[in-house]
Amino acid sequence: MYQPPHFREDRLEVQHALIQAHPLGLLVTTGSTGLIANPFPFALDASASPKGTLRAHLSRANPQWRDFDPDQEALVIFQGTEAYITPSWYEAKRETGKVVPTWNYAVVQAYGRMTVIDDPDWLLRQIGAVTRQQEAARPEPWAVTDAPADYVAAQLKGIIGVEIEISRIEGKWKVSQNRSEADRQRVASGLRGTATDAAQQMADLVDERSVR
Repeated sequence: MYQPPHFREDRLEVQHALIQAHPLGLLVTTGSTGLIANPFPFALDASASPKGTLRAHLSRANPQWRDFDPDQEALVIFQGTEAYITPSWYEAKRETGKVVPTWNYAVVQAYGRMTVIDDPDWLLRQIGAVTRQQEAARPEPWAVTDAPADYVAAQLKGIIGVEIEISRIEGKWKVSQNRSEADRQRVASGLRGTATDAAQQMADLVDERSVR
């Protein structure tokens, strides 16, 4: 990933927090016909290995778990908050007009060898981990055990597990750090005037990175 120094984020705990907040990762592997990419919700076990271990499940009908090169690293891309940034928010728009639009974003890329796991107990734990993470904020969280055991067992037969011990991980927070303090304030203010959750979250990131 292209990494200008001012956008680079190397803190593992910050990278892990983005993965946990945005667990739908794009799994990219190399197969017999070239690159294969599919989105899957991942559970991160931060304590299972030095950089963390990612676990997911695929449909058995999905060829990606069969057609991949185990000697090549897999890549999982986790896309965090993103927002369009209009040049109208920059002071130079008024002064010289020499400005262009850009896009702010936070992203984590995790690499590692992928292992396929065909084990009902492992799959049940993985599904439980993903479910608990997503249901935790609900007033009455749904649990896998709420479904009949025989139904869950039948569903497990249709999926396969994958596990990736992260060997290297990169974070990039492109959130207007290359602009002046006045521009960053105007960007944050402009985003807060945009009625979307993503814009509000990006405004928070711009403010946060302005004071680092």
